[in-house]
Amino acid sequence: MQHYFSRLEKAIKENWNSKALADFRGESFTYGQVAAEIEKFHIFLNLIGATKEDKVALCAKNSARWAVSFLSANTYGTVVVPILADFNPKSINHLTDHSESIVLVTDSEIWKKLDIKEMPRLRAVISTENFSILYAADDSIIKASDQVEKVFAQKYPGGFGPQNVEYDKDNDKKLALINYTSGTTSAPKGVMIRYESLSSNIEFAAKVLSGAPGDEIVSMLPMAHMYGMSFEFLYPVTAGVAVNYLGKAPTPTLLLAAMAKIKPFAIITVPMVLEKIFKNKILPVISKPHMKVLVHIPGIREVIFKKIRETLLTSFGGNITTIIMGGAALNPEVEKWFKRFRLPFTVGYGMTEGAPLFGYEAWEKFVPQSCGKVVDNVEVRIDSENPLKVVGEIQMRGINVMSGYYKNPEATEAAFTEDGWLRTGDLGLLDKDGNIFIKGRSKNMILTSNGQNVYPEEIEAMLNNETYVVESVVLARVNSIVGLLYLDADKLKADGYDADGISDMLDIILSKVNKQLPAYGRLSKLEIMDQPFEKTPKMSIKRFLYR
Repeated sequence: MQHYFSRLEKAIKENWNSKALADFRGESFTYGQVAAEIEKFHIFLNLIGATKEDKVALCAKNSARWAVSFLSANTYGTVVVPILADFNPKSINHLTDHSESIVLVTDSEIWKKLDIKEMPRLRAVISTENFSILYAADDSIIKASDQVEKVFAQKYPGGFGPQNVEYDKDNDKKLALINYTSGTTSAPKGVMIRYESLSSNIEFAAKVLSGAPGDEIVSMLPMAHMYGMSFEFLYPVTAGVAVNYLGKAPTPTLLLAAMAKIKPFAIITVPMVLEKIFKNKILPVISKPHMKVLVHIPGIREVIFKKIRETLLTSFGGNITTIIMGGAALNPEVEKWFKRFRLPFTVGYGMTEGAPLFGYEAWEKFVPQSCGKVVDNVEVRIDSENPLKVVGEIQMRGINVMSGYYKNPEATEAAFTEDGWLRTGDLGLLDKDGNIFIKGRSKNMILTSNGQNVYPEEIEAMLNNETYVVESVVLARVNSIVGLLYLDADKLKADGYDADGISDMLDIILSKVNKQLPAYGRLSKLEIMDQPFEKTPKMSIKRFLYR
């Protein structure tokens, strides 16, 4: 397996004057400029005496300088600690200290809210806006920062060029980063990822994706999460692809504007984004009475579906070869329509503990409702007496799997079976061809009083198909199963619904969904939520808040 630093070196040397990292409507770095900034960061770390056992925390919104900072710390050999910018200041303080980071790279707005007294190990805080020093524990830090340009010039009197780029690759088994899956202050779970785990994910992406020099991609996922970091950043930049950061929440207007200008070769996102596009743009069209008739007529149907496909892909820039979704299940009804349109989409499977990929299949071979086949360098098994028919926990082992949770031996022990397989916490099946089918999370599964298993995710998919339902959560309450709904208030108002009309609509939805469910899994009632459900960075609902 090739170290990802080898791919990075090659990309830098062969694309020296080409765009590597850019902020949409902002600054841009060529591969050569990225390499020079990495070298200067290395000089700074060396001047302050940073070792390869030290930690560098990184907490800021997505940006080209975030990416440069990550590559700098990672290629120097220090352990990178990406922390989500959305975490509250108290959690950022705690995780920076828990990780024992000596350097924090952040932006001025976040820094204003932090308390240096809660992070006593920090020696320096660096701005992602211009790489200036926001905090120095002593004068030696300021002196080191002031010396960087001078040392750089002395080290490369003839200029810094491709021949000067070389990174240490003798570290496959060493710790590359700690990725926290929680911002809580009690026993945080910092996933320990090795360099070989990153390299394995990137090598697989290089095998199955078509990114090449001259291509571009739009980054919309948080890079402090393994999904966005691996496939919207590390893979593209090692393939010579230019990565463009939105820098803010991907609203439809901003996202489509960026896509139209950048013309990305692929879209890497979560299902919610595509589900919203389907529900708001496509469903109203195919739901018209005359369209319902036309889509059942051979020949005409194919023309309509082709037009929908071309319109969608054109709105994404017209250069899309693959749409990859992960982080959650795609709604089965939406998936069925996407298949009929022949959209080039696929749904993968992974988690932070897998750095992150466990399952993937190319869109041409993708089996509906699956999440692909197990990827290279990983094995999968289902903990049940019959993995083809009896649902069991999905368990993994291999190079992608984490080393454990940082300074949390109890959580590490609980995460693995006695024979060394990672307990994913997901429940599923494995068909004869090796396709993985997820039924739900073990902690979400509802066990009824008569011993039957109910998977909330399956019922939620039915509820979410209803016209006015934006999202839902199904949970157990005192011997009953309840559905919580967040409705599209604007659409309800536009269509003239009052309180009585909404109540009648809920009764209809309840009856319709229950007819599709076995008696033991039926909903007792539906409740309306006033606000959208709170989400994790990968846009999964924080279900524990609603129990």
